[in-house]
Amino acid sequence: MELSVELKKEIQLNSTEIGERIYNLAEILFPICRSITGNGVRETLDTVSYIIPLTIHEIPTGTQVFDWEVPKEWNIRDAYIKDENGNKIIDFNVNNLHVVSYSKPVHKKLNLKELKSHLHTLPDKPDWIPYRTSYYEETWGFCLTHNQLLSLHDGVYEVFIDSSLSDGSLTYGEYKINGKTKKEVLISTHVCHPSLANDNLSGIGLSTYLANALSKKQPYYTYRFLFIPGTIGSISWLATNEAKIKNIAHGLVLSCVGDAGGPTYKKSRRGNAAIDYAMQHILTHSEYHEAIEDFSPYGYDERQFCSPGFNLPMGLFERSKYGQYPEYHTSADNLSLISPKSLSESYEMVMSCIEILENNRTYVNKKNKCEPQLGKRGLYKAIGGDNEAARKQLAMLWVLNQSDGHQSLLDISLKSEMPFALINEVALILTEFDLIAETREPEKV
Repeated sequence: MELSVELKKEIQLNSTEIGERIYNLAEILFPICRSITGNGVRETLDTVSYIIPLTIHEIPTGTQVFDWEVPKEWNIRDAYIKDENGNKIIDFNVNNLHVVSYSKPVHKKLNLKELKSHLHTLPDKPDWIPYRTSYYEETWGFCLTHNQLLSLHDGVYEVFIDSSLSDGSLTYGEYKINGKTKKEVLISTHVCHPSLANDNLSGIGLSTYLANALSKKQPYYTYRFLFIPGTIGSISWLATNEAKIKNIAHGLVLSCVGDAGGPTYKKSRRGNAAIDYAMQHILTHSEYHEAIEDFSPYGYDERQFCSPGFNLPMGLFERSKYGQYPEYHTSADNLSLISPKSLSESYEMVMSCIEILENNRTYVNKKNKCEPQLGKRGLYKAIGGDNEAARKQLAMLWVLNQSDGHQSLLDISLKSEMPFALINEVALILTEFDLIAETREPEKV
């Protein structure tokens, strides 16, 4: 897709606020009807590609990916329900949630009783449209508010869905930023939902601008960003990229990161990976009401990356937990649910986690028989005489005492209950004074 001049101007924000940039991208992507395959995914990835240079991959229909098979490609052009007077009472062009994703083409007339078997509503949320899918069963359906359903009268209705289910491909985007080591941080987000802002335009936007920022640095790790359809996308990537798995040292799945809830972090299946400790450290030292959860085999793509045959060190970061906020998978998950402020907070939390991974090192104390004399080396002067001096001195003692060649700075931070940034700061000072020396790469925790 060639982006219009107007769209390019929208992406090129004058504002430097990261939350506004992410929100603006969500606004641009919101009208697009996405699913696990099809042109909506391509249009979304083409838009993201204007900000970061995605490599687009196509996996053909019918490709065997472990126990699954890449499905037929689905595209939709129009859909509606008309009453006997020819009035459109349901219109896909008004809200793309109105059509059950992967609905097969249909054009027929039905009485109300027949029609109701193909209609989906939320009786407990009568003004919201539900989000429904039918990926692996060829059927059709419409979603509407429960109040709309109650307003329908007996009669004959014209049903029309102009869609196609045909051989094509599954599309995903990938962006790799080479670092000083081949060891990778894998960040994945799903791109298969239609007009749902928190789930998951927020994740797409956050991943895009994290990648954009990291591309301007010289990171230690290599970073791989995946923009994939949920479940079948991660399964397909894992099935076709097994040779790359051995390099993944850390990973995050990003979803539902734009609302004001949480934050929530679900640990990897390992439960003791560096990413688990780093995210736990960031959230427990934040001002928010965080929730740290153990791994469970239900959720987003972390359950594929953490399946027993791979057991990758990948956790899930979100704000409100999936499935537990009222607007989840409904038309109420719109642009008013997310905000630049919340998106900026999520960006800062994930970037802070990345900074821990980037700076985590393991040191050995070169003067390990009793404490070295700090005063004669001028270390007290080096840490300054401000109100933080005593705290920095204590942090130095922790680093000196725990730097035995086995415990990383993150380990020391967790044990001392001191911020990683402080532990890292004094470690650099101690290195300059030749009291500690780095012994191993940071992926070792």
